[in-house]
Formats: sequence, C-alpha cells, structure tokens
Amino acid sequence: MVFLYIFIFFVFITAMSGIRVIPEGFNGLVLTLGKYSRTLSPGLNFVIPYFETVQKVDIREQVMDIPKQEAITLDNVSCMIDGIVRFRVVNPQVAIFKVQNHQNQISAKSQTALRDIIGSVSLDELLSQRTTVAEQIKAIVDMAAENWGVDILAVEMQNIEIPSDMKRAMAQQAEAERDRKARIIKAEGEKEASVKLSEAAGILAKNQGALSLRTLQTLKEISADPAQKIIMTIPNDFFEIGNILKSKKE
Repeated sequence: MVFLYIFIFFVFITAMSGIRVIPEGFNGLVLTLGKYSRTLSPGLNFVIPYFETVQKVDIREQVMDIPKQEAITLDNVSCMIDGIVRFRVVNPQVAIFKVQNHQNQISAKSQTALRDIIGSVSLDELLSQRTTVAEQIKAIVDMAAENWGVDILAVEMQNIEIPSDMKRAMAQQAEAERDRKARIIKAEGEKEASVKLSEAAGILAKNQGALSLRTLQTLKEISADPAQKIIMTIPNDFFEIGNILKSKKE
C-alpha cells in the first residue's frame, strides 16, 4: 500500500513538472531530446517530462542601439553618427536555431549599412533628408534580417556630429543666406512702395483739392512738435496768380 502511494505521488510530481506557462509576449520552443518539435503559444501548456524542454523567446518589439561610429559622406566630410534599430522576432525557430545570436547579427549589419548609405550621400542630403537615409538603411538591414526570422520595424539616426570648422562654415553660409533673403524682401518692399507712391502722385496731380488736403495733413503731422519750427504756407496757385498779374502789367 505504501508503494502505491509513493507511485501516485511520483506520477503527480512528474505530471506537474510537465506544466509550462508561457507569458504574454513570448513563445516557447519545445525540444524533444534536443530536436525542435513545436512552438508553444502564451498560456498554459504541457510537455513530456524528462524528454521535452522549453526555451522561451521574446517576440515583443525590441530596441537596439547602433554604436557611435565614424562615417564619411560622398563629399568627403567625416562625421560621427549613432542611432537605434527597432525590431521584432517573427519566426522564433529561425531566430534561435538558424543563426547564432540574431541581435549581434542585426547590430553588425546595421553598422555596415549605415556606413555604406552615408558614403553615397552628401552632407547636405544627410542633414536635410535624415528620414530618407534611415529608410534606405532599414531596407538593407530588413532584407538580411528575413533570413534570421526577424522583422526590422524602423531604423533611426539620433546624433550626427560634424567637425567644428564645418559647423562654422555652415553657420556663415546660413547667415549669408538669411541676409540675402532680407535684402530681397526689402528691395521688393521698396519697389512696391515706389509704385504706390507713383500712382498716388498721379492722382494728386489730377485733383488740386486732394493735393491741398494732403498738404494740410502733412503740415499737421510735422507740427506735432512745434519747437524750433517755422511753417509758411503758400497756396498752390500762388505762382500762377503772380504770372497772370505780371502778364497784365506788361
């Protein structure tokens, strides 16, 4: 009777040891005597004790740093660049059994692709089209990652450090460009103002009453501070009247 209890207890312990709980965000790879047999989904699962083992694989989105490294642009400018890679394991069996440490593979490929792509663009393109350059790097890494059971979600460049003398040159160039735009805007404003003044002068020349009103308005504006000012007003037709009187005398 004692041996029966011992046997039942042994069977119970053995059955309990075959229970495997896979958490959400993971898959379980079942190895039967060292050979892959199936993949377990998140939740409660059962395996054959002593014959089957389970290796958990993280299938959540992961972030990996691209170490800072030196790269040379198409126009021979040396810069230091780092970034990140976002990826997710989509085929756990391939990622674990077909490649040794898929994370190292992704890191190495990302660094190589980054140097290759940056070497094919100029510094201006690199700074102004960072998203496009990152997409090109992603396409290269993603193509290789398909063989590793990994999906590359995004590649982002974080910091781009350029030499200090190049920074000064770029700052001077930007300042010159701003000055050029300011001069153009000012010239266009003066041109437009001159056209409007010419039109106003034509209108006033045709209408003596309007010219007189404008004269009075101007006098009002300049007499706001009467200190040390002497204002003498002469009618618009003063010289015409003088000419008429002179002609009559003659």
